[in-house]
Amino acid sequence: MPARTCALLALWLLGGAAADFGPTRFICTSVPADADMCGAAVAAGGADELRTNVLQLRETVLQQKETILSQKETIRELTTKLGRCESQGTLDAGGGRKQASSGKNTMGDLSRTPAAETLSQLGQTLQSLKTRLENLEQYSRLNSSSQTNSLKDLLQSKIDDLERQVLSRVNTLEEGKGGPRNDTEERLKIESALTSLHQRISELEKGQKDNRPGDKFQLTFPLRTNYMYAKVKKSLPEMYAFTVCMWLKSSAAPGVGTPFSYAVPGQANELVLIEWGNNPMEILINDKVAKLPFIINDGKWHHICITWTTRDGVWEAYQDGTQGGNGENLAPYHPIKPQGVLVLGQEQDTLGGGFDATQAFVGELAHFNIWDRKLTPGEVYNLATCSTKALSGNVIAWAENHIEIFGGATKWTFEACRQIN
Repeated sequence: MPARTCALLALWLLGGAAADFGPTRFICTSVPADADMCGAAVAAGGADELRTNVLQLRETVLQQKETILSQKETIRELTTKLGRCESQGTLDAGGGRKQASSGKNTMGDLSRTPAAETLSQLGQTLQSLKTRLENLEQYSRLNSSSQTNSLKDLLQSKIDDLERQVLSRVNTLEEGKGGPRNDTEERLKIESALTSLHQRISELEKGQKDNRPGDKFQLTFPLRTNYMYAKVKKSLPEMYAFTVCMWLKSSAAPGVGTPFSYAVPGQANELVLIEWGNNPMEILINDKVAKLPFIINDGKWHHICITWTTRDGVWEAYQDGTQGGNGENLAPYHPIKPQGVLVLGQEQDTLGGGFDATQAFVGELAHFNIWDRKLTPGEVYNLATCSTKALSGNVIAWAENHIEIFGGATKWTFEACRQIN
């Protein structure tokens, strides 16, 4: 019967992958079933052809080994050059990115950050400090003090000087000057000044805090991050109706983000106020949604209130004391569940966490109050106009010792209606 000869067997034994080297062929001859196939193949005159195939196979394997060794050497050389370029902080031809030299600093580990990104972070820090000074200026106008004014002038002078240093550094980078050593020295010098400035402003803020009433403050969220937020120390009880009111100021686009979110075990969207992307602001109750008529991202202070009752899921929305919308069938007959986590400035995907920077609130927030009933239009108007008859929330009342801040969020003195816009 026909059988494969030892030529194919030899190919298998030598390489096991003849198909990797191009087309192959079978060398066949007819031999008795109990005969020595290799011996028969040789006797049949296949020895020369077998020898030729084996030699060709050996030559191919050697060529492959030489190619692999050559490629390894090339990779080794490129890796060595790349490492040398990174350590020297030179510009690579492909991406034009410049690596800063190593060193820890008060802004975080910027040693592996491109120079342009480093300057951007410094610029954001300066802008945050300027905002804090503007708030101190408002406070000093309300509470005139020669010491406060002199400190404010000194800090403003320091900020102006730092801005000139950052601008000078930008110009140097554009001209292609300055080595990695100079980069490090200048950055550390600027960051040292920023640290000192932070400390001086914090001292002023501390003195300001000691003198203000417990409810005369606001929260500021200057950047869209997944770590900057405030947490209300108190949770909510079970509620069959509620009113939530607050003052908001934001110019963020697209969308101001999430002013507040309340999550309970098993439901991260138990009660959420969010304006995300190009969508209108929405209120979520047990993951059910109603679109709200608010337009607040104009950089001005606005007072907003939302009322809701579980009976038929009826809701109303007020902006600056005036009702602008209403509806029904919003999570009807679903009571707000108790023992959850109430967060200001972030949307929760898990209980107390799972924040997404794209949904973070950017702006200022104050006088966040919650009641376990539906307020009347007159009561809402009193809140929006800062009437002496304005009520504080009977579930959550705005008080500084009830709010914890994290990730760089700050507290400022704020008096509604007196400072707005």
